[in-house]
Amino acid sequence: MCVPVIESDRTVENRLAELGLLLPEAPRPVGSYRAAVIANDLLFISGQIPLLDGELKYPGRVGAELSEAAGGEAAQLAALNVLAQIKAALGSFDRLVSLARVEGYVSSAPGWTSQPGVLDHASNLFTAVLGDRGIHARSALAMPQLPLNASVELVVTAHVRAAGEPVRKQLLKSLRSQ
Repeated sequence: MCVPVIESDRTVENRLAELGLLLPEAPRPVGSYRAAVIANDLLFISGQIPLLDGELKYPGRVGAELSEAAGGEAAQLAALNVLAQIKAALGSFDRLVSLARVEGYVSSAPGWTSQPGVLDHASNLFTAVLGDRGIHARSALAMPQLPLNASVELVVTAHVRAAGEPVRKQLLKSLRSQ
């Protein structure tokens, strides 16, 4: 039986530092929507693209303007933005129980079919940084084009602990559901 471990922000940021990465500022929405919405014990993160300091990185289609390796870097940056949105929405990573689902969209050249490999870069980052809390279900989808000419977009649903809910109570609830 696996017991979820609640880790501090410091641990998450230490793991990022060990990987040579920093948690960026959470990107602002690029339209009329919220970056994150909490409904009961679920956190819905709107589509995150490879933005850094408000600038789109890795524009174009993977398999045409971008290599698979560049697509992987774009997926990793989008994943960092997901983590930044989680921290911005919850105030810390303490309330994060686990990622539940990642929908990964890859802007792809016609006939290019290695979307799962590109999105593995995001999935691997989530697991490396969050441990068991980063394990998730995932869809890998090819798109002819994404908003703003982004190469990758990640939409994430996470299971969160209610504000003020004691950690022990949440751990017991998680154990009963297994």
